[in-house]
Amino acid sequence: MVVTMAKTIQEERWRWIKPIITKEMKLVDVARVCPHSVRSLKRWKKAYQEAGMKGLIPKSTKPKTHPNETSIRVKERIIEHRKKTKLCALKIHWQLKKQGLVIPVSTTSKILKDAGLVKKYRSKKIKYKHIKVQREPGELIEIDVKHVPGGIAGKKYYQYTAIDTASRWRHLEIFDQESTFHSIQFLKIVMEKFPHSIKAIKTDNHSTFTNYYIGTNKRSDMTVKKLHGLDVFCAQNNMVHYLIDPGKPTQNGTVERSHGEDNRKFYEPNTFKSVRILKSKLVFGMITIMIWNIAA
Repeated sequence: MVVTMAKTIQEERWRWIKPIITKEMKLVDVARVCPHSVRSLKRWKKAYQEAGMKGLIPKSTKPKTHPNETSIRVKERIIEHRKKTKLCALKIHWQLKKQGLVIPVSTTSKILKDAGLVKKYRSKKIKYKHIKVQREPGELIEIDVKHVPGGIAGKKYYQYTAIDTASRWRHLEIFDQESTFHSIQFLKIVMEKFPHSIKAIKTDNHSTFTNYYIGTNKRSDMTVKKLHGLDVFCAQNNMVHYLIDPGKPTQNGTVERSHGEDNRKFYEPNTFKSVRILKSKLVFGMITIMIWNIAA
């Protein structure tokens, strides 16, 4: 025997009252196995006897009236006033108040909305235009360090990268250590090779660039006890050292994107047996990636 589940509430109700209507079972017997109450069974039976299967269709439980509902005469008066004067809900409220009829503005607005007398305003989409900041060469240079993937001959090496945000001029250097000394040495090389004077640099918050976020170097008033070596070097050469916000590498996006291109187009397809081979290939690879960036 196959028992199919009811797909609608109407079918569910008919399944329980059908034995009662056909007199196959008594209502008391059905109520013993039925999960619904005796009162519901009686109500469904009466509804079926009055309207047939249509009587078993569930009706809305929303109240048809409310004790504090606005009278129909007042609603008709507000609608008629709207059609005649084309005034908004607030002004209709004011005019009816002068006539001795006080209807809240919200109620007046709802009556007009239910009657379909409210204008449908379309929200205007604002298009924001991205304005690119125009910089001069040397105004800001982004600097970052990339670990050479896998190392060479079991030893770690580090790629220092500097990119001018205006001209996209780029310079790379390979060092066997990542330290403050190498950061300063790299900046000296960049100053010698870059054809313009450098006004500012921007780095992340690694200890090779700053000690601002190292707890042992900070007082209770959040001032640094000792200046970082790179900050001292920048001050001596009239350069501003900007730091990105912690955990926001996108603020150093130009050099970060460059490191991604280096990894995909240079380090992944090549293998290096020595640092000399790495440096020789890096020159050609750097030129190729720079040409790709210009074309993009």
